[in-house]
Amino acid sequence: MFSSFINHPPHYFFGYIALSVDHYENFPVASVILPKYLRAPIETIYRFARSADDIADATDLPPDFKRDRLAFFRTELKQIKSDAPPLTPLFSELSILISQYKLPIGLFFQLLDAFEQDLNVKRYENFTRLEEYCANSANPIGRIVLHLFGHTDEEYLIWSDSICTSLQIINFLQDVKDDYDLGRIYLPKDEMDSFGVTEDHIKNRIFDLHWLNFMNFQLDRANRYLDDGSNLYENLPRRLGIEIKMIVKSGLQVITKLNASRGNVFVTDHKMNSLDFIKILYQTAFRT
Repeated sequence: MFSSFINHPPHYFFGYIALSVDHYENFPVASVILPKYLRAPIETIYRFARSADDIADATDLPPDFKRDRLAFFRTELKQIKSDAPPLTPLFSELSILISQYKLPIGLFFQLLDAFEQDLNVKRYENFTRLEEYCANSANPIGRIVLHLFGHTDEEYLIWSDSICTSLQIINFLQDVKDDYDLGRIYLPKDEMDSFGVTEDHIKNRIFDLHWLNFMNFQLDRANRYLDDGSNLYENLPRRLGIEIKMIVKSGLQVITKLNASRGNVFVTDHKMNSLDFIKILYQTAFRT
């Protein structure tokens, strides 16, 4: 699930380590804008997500072995929850982090739920089901970051959820081919049917009017979700606000790239490049 984002080391990106760590190569995690004292905690969370993702997405491991390994992760979290010492160094670090910053451990269980779901659920009947998946795979990371900074007002959490869900959806759209190769389609089936899109469009890389209209609909919704969450960076302290604004602008930039190609994800690379990041950093940090 989190392979493409996770291929990048944490010092290149901001703490939304996951809106699907497989889907987040586009969006800044522990950048230099963040205070130094939070970079180590963010890297620990990153390693937790990365380790679980490596298990869930491994193509050379039997499904039962993957389930057993993720079950062990769940056991380690239960150790932390019961104030018992974990067995592994990673979870020992995580235990200290959770205690120090009073992070809700349920958010980490939600991330595991999403990894385990990837082993069992390969299709999504409607957007409600997909949104429920995002609530576990993406939204917990935004909430963890806000808890690290001590900004946990309910409206902040809701705005964060909207941003995280949008970024997850954007990456589902641009990573359609890669996900299909892993046997998964993170697109609402009822909406595919409504626009005349079938799995053959993905399998055979068919770009036609049906696919174009379907992608326009998906991108419009992702844009609305980003817009709904924009109040978050406007209400946070400058440093964190700038970081989150960069993330939102990155999402908007990918939407722009996807629209420019008319949603043709089969032949065009829509990933963010270094110039995109520099442009967004300049526009956000120096012109805010």
